[in-house]
Amino acid sequence: MLKHKDLLGIENLSTDEILEILNTAESLQEVSSRPIKKVPTLRGKTLINLFFEASTRTRTSFEIAGKRLSADVINISPATSSVSKGETLIDTARTLDAMAADCVVVRHSASGAPAILAKLTRAAIVNAGDGAHEHPTQALLDALTIRQRKGTLSGLKVAIIGDISHSRVARSNVHLLTKFHSHVWLCSAPTLMPVEIEKMIDENREYLHLTHSMKDAVADADVIMMLRVQFERMSESFFPSVREYFRYYGLNLARVQGAKPDVIIMHPGPINRGVEITSDVADGPYSVILDQVSAGVAVRMAILYLLMGAHGSSD
Repeated sequence: MLKHKDLLGIENLSTDEILEILNTAESLQEVSSRPIKKVPTLRGKTLINLFFEASTRTRTSFEIAGKRLSADVINISPATSSVSKGETLIDTARTLDAMAADCVVVRHSASGAPAILAKLTRAAIVNAGDGAHEHPTQALLDALTIRQRKGTLSGLKVAIIGDISHSRVARSNVHLLTKFHSHVWLCSAPTLMPVEIEKMIDENREYLHLTHSMKDAVADADVIMMLRVQFERMSESFFPSVREYFRYYGLNLARVQGAKPDVIIMHPGPINRGVEITSDVADGPYSVILDQVSAGVAVRMAILYLLMGAHGSSD
């Protein structure tokens, strides 16, 4: 069982809780291969997707996950809600609580927004990405993909390359993979490293490594995880040009050759082809990007099951 009613981040999860989510996800994967992709597990439960930021993969997979478990799923976006009329997050939380929702999946541009909702509602709150803080369900689906391809989450070399500074995916993956004693190499331009990078390294000195050399990051890597350059979060120029960025931090087939022969290439999406990765790599034999999408539905089914079904709605 999960220890809390909410899933707000990876940092506070134990390895046992992570493994429970991954094992549950594996057991639920076969539901998606059935002719009728539905089980009655969460019949009578209500799931609300509350996305204050644009999303395709995360929002859609949570909707599919809820419906495959027979929950009633409601999607709310700011443009069609009272938020557009000035309603505060606190008022939104109280409204949702009065509706007796069983689970609310929240994506918000402000770090900590899901934690605020968790304190104000009886519903289980799932963080679907908050600012540059965390994206726990993405890290969990990445972990499921890695474990199914590599057979383990321990002792691997994982290179995470790209816009580290703005990436909640990178932070959640660092928390998860270092818990299992894999070595994580963060690689980007100095301007795209988070200001708290030294603190992160101090906290995980044995398993977290920093480099500005893509060659060093990729060398003998078991996993290469490319990150999207988040232009929409940039208020200033962080590198001279896209061409210059790709020259130093773009992944092509020549650079893949420096990794292990059985390396897997990952990307949380959406992909900026030609900016952080070439099409022949993104669509090539090393890529497990579509596996990540499939794993995402299973992981989110597992989370909803553990929070709304097996665990219930209280601590």
